[in-house]
Amino acid sequence: MILYLVACAAGPTQYVDEGVRQAQARGWDTCLVLTPSAARWWEPRLAELEGLTGHRVRSQYKLPGERDALPKADAMLVAPLSCTSLNKWGNGVADTLALGLVSEGVHLGVPVAAMPYFNRAQAAQPAVARSIADLRAQGVLYLDGPDGYVSHPPKQGSPGDYPWHAAVDAVTKLAEAVRRPGGRTGEPGPGASGQCS
Repeated sequence: MILYLVACAAGPTQYVDEGVRQAQARGWDTCLVLTPSAARWWEPRLAELEGLTGHRVRSQYKLPGERDALPKADAMLVAPLSCTSLNKWGNGVADTLALGLVSEGVHLGVPVAAMPYFNRAQAAQPAVARSIADLRAQGVLYLDGPDGYVSHPPKQGSPGDYPWHAAVDAVTKLAEAVRRPGGRTGEPGPGASGQCS
């Protein structure tokens, strides 16, 4: 089973290798997709992540005619999801490969979960509640509150304590539910945004 772990430029992304290891421990063949800003954080060590996953780390759309670099996803987990990417995704803006993949994936029948990481001041923006509601209406499992991540106070927080295990457990349960008879169906494919690219 293939999991796309999609990470935005939020504090816990500096520990995304832990997220990969947690997913692998649960049996996922994990492909890592980073937003361009998050990729800059890992630029000196991208080879380390590629060695860990066994796949290229992707952060940019492929060029016309370029072959897909990753296998098809059986599930996608956006963790950590930044406030900026949440609001772009909720408003249908797919200006990065990361957002393009999940925007298409959820409408191709791929189970998609997302766990945020941003502070309460950002969470107070009116657009945040609208974006969360829009994602949930599309079928995204948004993990906040007792079932996910509780936003931390302004200018505080502990990125190293991000609950990767809870995010991975949730997407694993979601994927298992979809595979059961009566679950959502859909055949993900490459798509215009470069699924697996």
